[in-house]
Amino acid sequence: MKSEIEFASHPANLSLVRDFVRQFLLPLAFSDTEKDLIVLGLDEACTNVIRYAYDHATDRPISLVCELLDDGVRFRLRDFGAQCEPHKMQGRPLEMVQPGGLGIHLIRRAFPQVDYNLKKEGTELVLEKPFAHTTPRGENSANPPG
Repeated sequence: MKSEIEFASHPANLSLVRDFVRQFLLPLAFSDTEKDLIVLGLDEACTNVIRYAYDHATDRPISLVCELLDDGVRFRLRDFGAQCEPHKMQGRPLEMVQPGGLGIHLIRRAFPQVDYNLKKEGTELVLEKPFAHTTPRGENSANPPG
């Protein structure tokens, strides 16, 4: 199963995107809390595109592809804006008490696998979350550690 939505970088479109993701997740084997966290993480990622890649421009293209995998889900968020080196994308220290700077932490909490793919123009953010009953990629379930 694969679903795709394209939308302009206007903040008002974020509710449409949240609803789209909720509909995609509806039949899937995630708890309500996990689904809420996925929606929140994607909302934050879209907000970051609007804020940083597009410098608040409201008419730039963004696409989101939602994919069902055998062992979980994958989301591909594509923009055509300013790029940032992936190693520079750090949230502020959690012990700092101030507004803002927690988006990256939220995204990484929602998605165990986060990849930033720099393109000729813009960035593709790939976010993956396994179903709870699956083994993370690269681990052999037949030979658990320990």
